[in-house]
Amino acid sequence: MAHVLVTGGAGYIGSHACKVLKSAGYTPVTFDNLITGWADAVKFGPLERGDLMDRARLDEVFATYRPAAVMHFAALSQVGESMENPGLYWRNNLLGSLNLIEAATDAGCQNFIFSSTCATYGDHDNVVLDESCPQVPINAYGASKRAIEDVLANFGESHGLNHVIFRYFNVAGGDPQGEVGEFHLPETHLIPLALDAVSGKRAALTVYGTDYPTPDGTCIRDYVHVLDLVEAHVLGLKWLEEGKGSRVFNLGTGTGFSVREVLDCCSEVTGLPMPSNDGARRPGDCAKLVSGSVRAEKELGWTPIRSTLKEMVADAWRWHQNGHYGT
Repeated sequence: MAHVLVTGGAGYIGSHACKVLKSAGYTPVTFDNLITGWADAVKFGPLERGDLMDRARLDEVFATYRPAAVMHFAALSQVGESMENPGLYWRNNLLGSLNLIEAATDAGCQNFIFSSTCATYGDHDNVVLDESCPQVPINAYGASKRAIEDVLANFGESHGLNHVIFRYFNVAGGDPQGEVGEFHLPETHLIPLALDAVSGKRAALTVYGTDYPTPDGTCIRDYVHVLDLVEAHVLGLKWLEEGKGSRVFNLGTGTGFSVREVLDCCSEVTGLPMPSNDGARRPGDCAKLVSGSVRAEKELGWTPIRSTLKEMVADAWRWHQNGHYGT
């Protein structure tokens, strides 16, 4: 079974990727500093604790496992934090990724899959975003991810590094078997926050803005089920193994759900009332952000079959009731 090095494999998306890789016949090797990840989430292959800023540690892991590919999920990802402390994001995300890319090429690992973000596009309100849209990020998080995409392109040209870049929209849901799930401290994602509110773990949720030009006045975002997302990564790995070259793909559904629809669905799935308050708009929030993912569907054969709102919420709720890490 070929080894795949999964950076950030102890986190939300990375742990689900490890499960899908294992079922696809690979051995995922998690590389994680466990600052935001959880050792309890590493269930499908070995854990190598380390930091991307430590080049010697990276070289040691590459020498031990000789991975056939890298899936790079490890990054700081809070937009607000990146605006308050941009230096942290540039150092961690860009310099750590550069270390990883150089270690991979020096070790002869020529297949690289990168977890990027729709934040590289910047502020394109109410536009269906496809891969040809201009990339004008408006915060250090999006800018650092955009820069890593440039580094990968440079290494592709100079070192023959084959890479697939996935630009995510909003990831939600969890493993239906409950082996891994979404668990952040602190939590910032809407669905787990809403489930905390309905279950009484936190105060009423604030809806930031109810006067947007959308059907119910609240923001619309494109949500994709985490298992659909990571299955795209396995398709991307096979794409590279078949020698099809470097490519960029958006991952979303192209439809989107409003904040109000998400809250109503959380109440419906749980059978509990949703405590919420209406608040003012937050600076920088767009009315509608949705993905154009036709390329992934046509070229990778990817179909986000689990990405109905009800299924994403139901899977998240199943984990929310019983799942946790770090005990």
